[in-house]
Amino acid sequence: MGRFRARKQKKMAETPTRYYCNYCQDELKAFSVRCCECTDFDLCLQCFSAGAELGSHQRDHDYQIIDNALLACGDKEWSMTEEYLLLDAIETFGFGNWADVASHIGSKSPAEAREHYDSNYIHGNLGRAAVPEKPSFKVQDHTGPEDGPLSPSLRATFSPVEMTLADQQELGYMPLRDDFEREHDNDAETLVSNLAVTNEDDDLDITLKLIHVEIYTSRLKERQRRKKIARDFGIITAALSSTATKAKDQKDQKSASTQAAPKRRPSKEETELKEKMRALAQFMTGKEQDEFFENLHEEKEIRARIKELIKYRRNGITKLEEISEYEEAKCKRDRRKEGKKKIVDKSKRSGVISAKKTEPKEEPKKDDREIVEDEFQAIKASPGFSYLSDREKRLCSSMKMKPARYITLKTVIIRDHLMRRQGLPCKTRYPSNLDKSHRKRITNYLAKSGWIKVS
Repeated sequence: MGRFRARKQKKMAETPTRYYCNYCQDELKAFSVRCCECTDFDLCLQCFSAGAELGSHQRDHDYQIIDNALLACGDKEWSMTEEYLLLDAIETFGFGNWADVASHIGSKSPAEAREHYDSNYIHGNLGRAAVPEKPSFKVQDHTGPEDGPLSPSLRATFSPVEMTLADQQELGYMPLRDDFEREHDNDAETLVSNLAVTNEDDDLDITLKLIHVEIYTSRLKERQRRKKIARDFGIITAALSSTATKAKDQKDQKSASTQAAPKRRPSKEETELKEKMRALAQFMTGKEQDEFFENLHEEKEIRARIKELIKYRRNGITKLEEISEYEEAKCKRDRRKEGKKKIVDKSKRSGVISAKKTEPKEEPKKDDREIVEDEFQAIKASPGFSYLSDREKRLCSSMKMKPARYITLKTVIIRDHLMRRQGLPCKTRYPSNLDKSHRKRITNYLAKSGWIKVS
């Protein structure tokens, strides 16, 4: 006995095939059991569990479990297949044709189909998630009054640069349009000037033309970016050469200076930092850049103040009123030390003045740290100073040579000396601007220190 199938032909679609149990004739709405040995033989779970036999079918035949995809989804009265048929019918027949939708489903009436769709897909969670309550965008009306300017809401948001007619002609700049007679990348329009889409174009031609348009758009964005930087940082105004404009700017600056506090003069470190960060100036406005450097200056002052307070705390000062007494006592102590030092130096000079005329000048002892630091003050801030010994520091200070250059010469001389000891032919090449006396002094020092051996 084969399956019982109910099929009804419709105008645009067919109802789904319905399956029935071969034994009890009930519709198979969930899982069913299919016999692998009999042809087209299905049983419901109740008949299979009871061991039903019919015709050539025996209870010991091989079988497989079949999922009819009719499980309920959300609403228990609607199966997954019916949900799918509902959506498919609305897509096929359109929203509102509930009679055709119901006939496409086959098991629901038009009222049931409409009520289920409204409650689940419009007013339910799916509808609230898919359809926003308020539109995401609104169309703005740019229509202007009859006697007023055209499209007042489409005006440029930037304020035009004030300049005279002579300045406009000299720069070739139209301030109201923010355009130059010769723009940046002035030939960018040649990319799209000859483009035309025809019926003979294939997909490759259209893709190439779209790429041309994309390149042109990116070049226009770069042009607008450069004009915005020139406008924000006052580059356009700085290029003006008209005396009237310069006089006006000086007048504005004078009035602004009387109202505001005088501008602080940047230090050497700030000037060097601005020079290093010039490439990053395009990412912020002129006002933001000034605030950034002003914040850096305030940070530097705060750090210096913190170090000063830490020094006071280490000396046992816990109140601001005690700072003046501490500074006064410190000045007196420093003056006493300076006076004692002058007396000692004077006695030494009077006692050994004859010896200094005949004997070479003695190197300062390592205990005299203050004298040594004063002697190295000229090269103390140079790179590589900390890598030198005291004798090397004195040597560089006497020759007025940078520590980095001395380290380079020392490395070259020692390397060439080691190569010659290994039997490799090598001749040391000194810089052309190196004085012969300096070269001799460096070589003698390295030989006395045991770095090299002079043959």
